[in-house]
Amino acid sequence: MPPPLTPRRRMLVLAICCMSLLIVSLDNTVLNVALPSMQKEFGASVSGMQWTIDAYTLVLASLLMLAGSTADRIGRRRIFKAGLVIFTVGSVLCSVAPNLESLIVFRMVQAVGGSMLNPVAMSIITNTFTEPRERARAIGVWGGVVGISMAAGPIVGGVLVDSVGWRSIFWINLPVGLAALLLTMRYVPESRAPKPRRTDPIGQLLVIALLGSLTYAIIEAPEAGWTSPTIVTFALLALAALIGLIAYEPRRAEPLIDLRFFRSAPFSGATVIAISAFASLGGFLFLSTLYLQNVRGLNALDAGLWMLPMAAMTLVCAPVSGRIVGSRGPRIPLLVAGIAMTASGLLFAAFEAETSNVPRFIGYVLFGLGFGFVNAPITNTAVSGMPRAQAGVAAAVASTSRQIGQTLGVAVIGAVLASGVAGAVGTSAYATTFVDASRGGWWIIVGCGLAVLLVGLLTSGRWARSTAQRTARCLEQPEIQEATAGASS
Repeated sequence: MPPPLTPRRRMLVLAICCMSLLIVSLDNTVLNVALPSMQKEFGASVSGMQWTIDAYTLVLASLLMLAGSTADRIGRRRIFKAGLVIFTVGSVLCSVAPNLESLIVFRMVQAVGGSMLNPVAMSIITNTFTEPRERARAIGVWGGVVGISMAAGPIVGGVLVDSVGWRSIFWINLPVGLAALLLTMRYVPESRAPKPRRTDPIGQLLVIALLGSLTYAIIEAPEAGWTSPTIVTFALLALAALIGLIAYEPRRAEPLIDLRFFRSAPFSGATVIAISAFASLGGFLFLSTLYLQNVRGLNALDAGLWMLPMAAMTLVCAPVSGRIVGSRGPRIPLLVAGIAMTASGLLFAAFEAETSNVPRFIGYVLFGLGFGFVNAPITNTAVSGMPRAQAGVAAAVASTSRQIGQTLGVAVIGAVLASGVAGAVGTSAYATTFVDASRGGWWIIVGCGLAVLLVGLLTSGRWARSTAQRTARCLEQPEIQEATAGASS
């Protein structure tokens, strides 16, 4: 039986949850550094490299809401333990993948486990830290772990890739995953929602169809052609799945996606901001890694060291952002994040900052500053004001938005790059065309930064807070009516 939740035990629970975030986040940053080595061993194209990232984030995004609602129903600790086991096994399988196709499949196995970790861990944190200011600080620490993974990932990945090989990047998940599993069994209390939600298999299938077909169409379009029958078919399938979700979900008493959440302007804003911010992150890491290693000819470790300023700023700024959110609300961190990310994108899009050391360094610092400030307000806004019974689903929607953003960022920006370098034959031609080919991707990152700025400004004021209060009352009303009916009978 887990011990009582004293302040010390609560901090230990937070540390255990952060361990799960560390291995999931570290996996992404380490993988980006290893992409060129994988590309050479497997002879993969740009789209092949996109799939090694997006196969993971796509499955993750598709299953996060199911994992959140299932954890609320059958037990958060139980799902969390299962996620740790599956993620660790998937990591071992990735390390022995014989070809690109197998690696992509094993990354999907990892993602099944990962879908049971982050949203469930956030739900555990939400139910462990019930006081709003204490919760905001805990979420700030949670966001700081992303910075730690970004700081350690490129360097750890660079050392492992250069000394042992890219396969070793998956080995680091084994000891952390096993330690987190043992600690979870000993210290994390079990919790469930008072009123468990039923499963929604049709809604789940529609989500998978929407995200899968849209991602496939974007990634494969540069090679197949944007007007090819295959791409058009998948695009229409994505549209049909979206229409199906909008039409079907409101008719269910307990839908996979409760569209009433989006009546809250802060919640809707947090969703848009999460997609925009993580699309920027996915595209930023993808372009930077390929440029530093394939164009500048740096090894994995040197490329990782170049990304250290960005990661260090994220590490420093994330807890600061959490404290500001706890004391003054999300507006200031969101404005800082939007301005910094937009400025960083502009340096690369308009001034080709990647070609000179000082502008590149400044661009990386600015992006790390912006990304460090954006994570805490996303998470806090997503769960604030929502009934605690819906914490798992609300946290899962926020996590899903992050993964959708990263999936789309790699897919769209990678597709822009692939279209630009399609005619380049040979290493020298590829290096010559890369900067011009990537400029469109950097402008997309500028647009994402502006979206963070403008949406953050719009959804963090008095009017937005009033919509959140109305939404919370709407969500709580059926539970109150049911409790009243039960008492009267």
